[in-house]
Amino acid sequence: MGTRSLTRVIETWKGTDENARVKKNLIVTMYRQFDGYPSGHGDELASFLKSGRVVNGIGLGDTGKIFNGAGCLAAQMVSHFKGDSAGGFYLYPNTTKDAGQEYEYHVLVDFNTKQITMICFEQGYMSKSGKYVDKRRKLFEGSPAEFDEYLKKKSETP
Repeated sequence: MGTRSLTRVIETWKGTDENARVKKNLIVTMYRQFDGYPSGHGDELASFLKSGRVVNGIGLGDTGKIFNGAGCLAAQMVSHFKGDSAGGFYLYPNTTKDAGQEYEYHVLVDFNTKQITMICFEQGYMSKSGKYVDKRRKLFEGSPAEFDEYLKKKSETP
């Protein structure tokens, strides 16, 4: 059995009011059947996200890989990971809470700043006392580049 994961792309933006809350729009939920752990899918996801930049409109002078907003990023992400082969990756309803995933990744795309934030959660874990805890806990939140540092520190820790 593989290490399953869910990856969600979420567009965020702050309202116009100074005290407005951040609004969120869930664009896509992608399920990965295996290699969903941080040094597998998390690393591959961070590499993909670092390969481009978010823009609002495609300019004539734009060079390199660009994501024209969260929807474009989500479509490119699915295409990148799925390729043209059967199995491995699937699209799930955005209402999916439990797909048996051991890890969950949220890719937040800020509409205003064009910044990408990655969040990695672990679903279920062993406590320090050795008991299994069936709750989600956040392992990481930051930029895709910062995720590389997180993985490096994690691999150096015995």
